[in-house]
Amino acid sequence: CVLCCFPLKSIEVELEVRDHVATVVSTLNYENKEDKPLEAVFVFPLPGDAAVCHFSAQIGQMQIVAEVKEKQKAREEYDDALSSGQQAFLLEESDQSPDIFSLSVGSLPPGESASIRLEYVTELAVQADDGLRFCLPAVLNPRYQPQGAGVQVTSVPASLVPYSLSFSARVSSPRPISKVESNCSLDPLQYLNTDQTQATVKLAAGHKFDRDVELLIYYKNAHQPTAVVEAGQASAEPGSLMGDPMVMVSLYPEFPQSVMSSTASCGEFVFLMDRSGSMSNTRIRSAKDTLLLLLKSLPIGCYFNIYSFGSRYEHIFLKSVEYSQQTMEEALKKVEQMEADLGGTEILEPIKHIYSQPCIPNQPRQLFVFTDGEVGNTKEVIDQVKKNSGSHRCFSFGIGEGASSALINGMAKEGGGHAQFITGTDRMQPKVMQSLRFALQPAVVDISVTWDLPKEVSVTVLSPPITTLFQGQRSLIYAQLSGQSSEAAEGCVTLTYSLAGHPSENQLHFSLRPAEDAGLTVHRLGAQTLIRSLEMEEREHRGQQDGVKEKVVQLSVQSGVSSSFTAFIAVNKDNSEMIQGPLVRRNIPTPQFCLSSSTIIGFCFYCILDFPAAVPEQPPRDPLLQLVSLQEASGCWLLDPALAAALGHTNEEVEKSKPEKVHCLWATILALIWLHGFKMDAKDEWELLAMKAASWLCAHNAPCVSECVDAGNVLLGCSVKKEALGL
Repeated sequence: CVLCCFPLKSIEVELEVRDHVATVVSTLNYENKEDKPLEAVFVFPLPGDAAVCHFSAQIGQMQIVAEVKEKQKAREEYDDALSSGQQAFLLEESDQSPDIFSLSVGSLPPGESASIRLEYVTELAVQADDGLRFCLPAVLNPRYQPQGAGVQVTSVPASLVPYSLSFSARVSSPRPISKVESNCSLDPLQYLNTDQTQATVKLAAGHKFDRDVELLIYYKNAHQPTAVVEAGQASAEPGSLMGDPMVMVSLYPEFPQSVMSSTASCGEFVFLMDRSGSMSNTRIRSAKDTLLLLLKSLPIGCYFNIYSFGSRYEHIFLKSVEYSQQTMEEALKKVEQMEADLGGTEILEPIKHIYSQPCIPNQPRQLFVFTDGEVGNTKEVIDQVKKNSGSHRCFSFGIGEGASSALINGMAKEGGGHAQFITGTDRMQPKVMQSLRFALQPAVVDISVTWDLPKEVSVTVLSPPITTLFQGQRSLIYAQLSGQSSEAAEGCVTLTYSLAGHPSENQLHFSLRPAEDAGLTVHRLGAQTLIRSLEMEEREHRGQQDGVKEKVVQLSVQSGVSSSFTAFIAVNKDNSEMIQGPLVRRNIPTPQFCLSSSTIIGFCFYCILDFPAAVPEQPPRDPLLQLVSLQEASGCWLLDPALAAALGHTNEEVEKSKPEKVHCLWATILALIWLHGFKMDAKDEWELLAMKAASWLCAHNAPCVSECVDAGNVLLGCSVKKEALGL
């Protein structure tokens, strides 16, 4: 068996979560069972916003800790070590995407073992239901390269991965931990204290590598603003980034309910849908259902268009059109015909085309991007979004296992929008509708952050300026604090902004006394924030701006955090014997999410025998989507046999139950009662289109609404109150 030769035997991952920050320690255990010295190269995914801060190798009793050096120097040092018979270890970030790393283990003699320890820190993203999401990427699908360049990935089906994975997590927070959920099988959560602020959890044995490992952590009272002050590194120069204290401020702005209940009735909504081959089967079906919900939920008066892409791109309309019954119907017909048949994943060209279209006056552009994120030119795509960030907001959705977190998070961050990931059995619709609610929120403008500190303390903000705020979403600020302050000193940070013409402010008072036993997590995350901003600045100026690359290298070396211009290098200079003989190179395979073998065999069987093409049997349509598909663009429903069937009745039964002198309102009221009576568990999906229906009813100012609601409840066997319908 070829896979028996691979020297990587096991991966052990230990996760420590403190509130909303995670420290991850991965140990990769290698053993050379061949009769020749080996070089093992492993290309693997990490979260796109991870700050890699430690890399070391354990060989027998000896530990070699790697240093951060300029990337080309590190590569040369690695090659020189191998050519002179020494052992060397190299860890570097891909030039194309910050969520792919390459680990080279050089000159592993026959029979020898080595353990590689890799450590990184990362922020946990807030989800729609207030859970904090940690994702350990275990799946790395080949990235589509428009010009065929880029990092080479050796991947195999998940069932053939020749190494094992163990995963354990320890969670601690000032607030009680209410639950921890996962898309993988977990051993039960173990609380470590009576107030339930500390807990441990483990991945059940036998992980199949068919999915990324995702944890969702829920705290009680999650929306508490916090500030953590971390002491500087004792060995670092005072006044330097690592020598001074650093503060991480987490803000959760809460907007007035009166403002949040009103949604925008304008905007240009552009939907960009991935139709590459990897989006086949359930992914494309789910995407089409989601587009149906989106189109039904758009406000009258807005503009929209739908693009789809693979190796080429298509659009339904030549330019964005006004939303009406006619344009909605035309778009839905085209959506129903969509298949995952456009080849590769070339996302850059359609994005450039969308940005080249003139903006419509008084219709703010909102771009929704759906992709499984398997692209090789991540940085180019993100740069394009940032370049056009002044004219739009970008909401991105990573679909399935192996979607690039760097691409999905990067597009949303630079486009002032929101990122969502849809994995495993997640339904796409509720997550997408939450983002549509964000897009329909009034834009927050005039955002500023001010600091009130003792006069002997100065602040240097490391984070880019906050450009967007959404209800219930966290904003993070990293800042360096210089100067001396007393133990009891306090600071205050004030966030001011304007929402729908209402000026608002949120204040947070915090102690300047550093937290005990905090390590250097905040410093590393702050350094990485600054490094990523400078890297983008370097790309914007195409390397023509003096000193930016040098500053990144200096920051990376000083903080011990990797960057696109640096790498970790470790050389075992204590080798008493030089390693003899030519090196055998082994590329360690990464799990790839793919079709099941039964699907592949069935497909080949059809090709060989050339049977007449059978139309695949369509599963019965979801009753909710059946009802939604019948709604008019204005928000109303029409009384016809299709609506009666969707409600589970005959047309005669529906007509017979209708109160006298009621005509156009009856169907819409019945649809709303059915949604509230039978589909409250999916309210996130239909809430916006129900609000549109209620607005339509209110605009018609009918005198007999109460009578219709009573009659509708009797017909459908419900007991929904008129007020619950928004009437």
